[in-house]
Parts: sequence; structure tokens; C-alpha cells
Amino acid sequence: MIKYALKCAEGHVFDSWFQDSAAFDRLSDAGHLACAVCGGADVAKAIMAPQVSVPAKAGASEPAAEAAGPLSAPASPAEQALQKLRAHVEANSDNVGRNFASEARAIHEGEAPARSIYGEARLDEAKSLVEDGIPVAPLPWGNGKTN
Repeated sequence: MIKYALKCAEGHVFDSWFQDSAAFDRLSDAGHLACAVCGGADVAKAIMAPQVSVPAKAGASEPAAEAAGPLSAPASPAEQALQKLRAHVEANSDNVGRNFASEARAIHEGEAPARSIYGEARLDEAKSLVEDGIPVAPLPWGNGKTN
């Protein structure tokens, strides 16, 4: 895993993790990167200082990698707001998983109880919902199962 500092064309700076540098390149080339602040698609690597791990000294009680402490909380106000939004959505909506498109359509047509839902939909399913006047919006995070 590698963490890059990224910057959009509007000047927003944010961090994101990638499987490796090739994964960043593939996602960037395919147009699958978006600014975490404004959603803009013009995202590039920002200048950043490398973090180099140092081997533990002989007799040290903890490895150098652990000496830095646990993962930190979201650094920027945008990351904090995104974390708060996600917690709100997950606490106040039903996760319908891959059944999102059919469940959203059933709610819209009155065949299922009205409620807030979230889940996964293929691009063609989401387009069909929008074309049929069913209000949907993408969430700015993944399902947590993949990176």
C-alpha cells in the first residue's frame, strides 16, 4: 500500500491510499480519481515528503514502524466532514447492498416502504434510475471491502 498526497485543479489537497504506484496510474488514466473536496476529476500527485521507516535498534522494546503510533484521525476538515457524513448515512439509512437499484425503484413506485437507503449499483443501473426520475446520488466512499 502507498499513500499519496493529491491535488485537484482547484487547489484542494488531500491524501489517498493505493495498492501500488501502478494502481494510481491505472485509476488516473481511466478517469476514476476525483477530488475528495469538490469532486473534480482533474487530480494529480502533489509534492510530498517521503516517509522512511527506520529499523529498530538492537534491544529496543518496539519496532520502529509501531513507534509512530496508531493510524491518525482524518487530518483535514474535508476528511472530518466526510467521516461525519458517512457515520450519519450509515446510522440513518438501510444498507441494501447490491439490491440498491431494485430497492430504490420499488420505493419510488410505492412497492416498498419509503425510507433512506444506500448500497451499490452498476453504472447502467444508476443511469436508468436517473432517466426514470428516481433521485439518487453517489456517495464519496467505497464499500470498505476493496481499496
